[in-house]
Amino acid sequence: MKMARENAKDIIAMGFDLNKTFIFHDFDFMGKCPSFYQNIIRIQKCVTFNQAKGIFGFTDSDPIGKIGFPAVQAAPCLSTCFPFIFGDKKVNCLIPCAIDQDPYFRMTRDVCPRLGFPKPALIHSTFFPALQGAKSKMSASELNSAIFLTDTPKKIKDKINKHAFSGGKPTLEEHRAKGGDPDIDVPFQLLQFFLEDDARLEEIRVAYTKGELLSGEMKKIAIETLQPIVAEHQARRKDVTDQVLDEFLSLRKLTC
Repeated sequence: MKMARENAKDIIAMGFDLNKTFIFHDFDFMGKCPSFYQNIIRIQKCVTFNQAKGIFGFTDSDPIGKIGFPAVQAAPCLSTCFPFIFGDKKVNCLIPCAIDQDPYFRMTRDVCPRLGFPKPALIHSTFFPALQGAKSKMSASELNSAIFLTDTPKKIKDKINKHAFSGGKPTLEEHRAKGGDPDIDVPFQLLQFFLEDDARLEEIRVAYTKGELLSGEMKKIAIETLQPIVAEHQARRKDVTDQVLDEFLSLRKLTC
């Protein structure tokens, strides 16, 4: 619960409007809103064990908690889980998620018409790259695998300079002659997410590909782009107190 609350504070700090946003935690919400649990049971009745095994790769040795969880993940797609917001209206649902969550909602799209609800729609987001490149994974236990929202400007600079995988060539002469590869260059990939100016991003890509921009210069641009973004987030997050969080978690009518 503590980690969930801390994550929720980071979400709120992104600028969500209290009057239009309700945040919930499954453990807490299920005890406050019976319709949430009722919809979970309805979904569970629509999916057989064989179907769950085919979708998620469950085996006979998996605990029953894993088998039942997809219905918990799916239930918020049904607007009647939130009667204090939607009443008994059956409202369309849009889900922004990473591709690894797709199986849950493909299952949900099959179930919803059987329960009289519209199928949810999905927007698939792209994963941030790990600092060490495509062959590695970001991990909270590996502090140098990612830029964290708690990192100081110095920490961001050190991480990118020391650990960010470069698409540059081994020597200055070779890089000038052949150019770098932005497709595998982690600092450039970070810029694809965080640099707002698309024209400037294209200039950087072309210059790097031609060898006019060096790996160190690419890292410098990434550092100078990320440092103010993270610092601004940290400043906003300081204003998200436990009281503010509890307001977002409270059951209430929204002004949608």
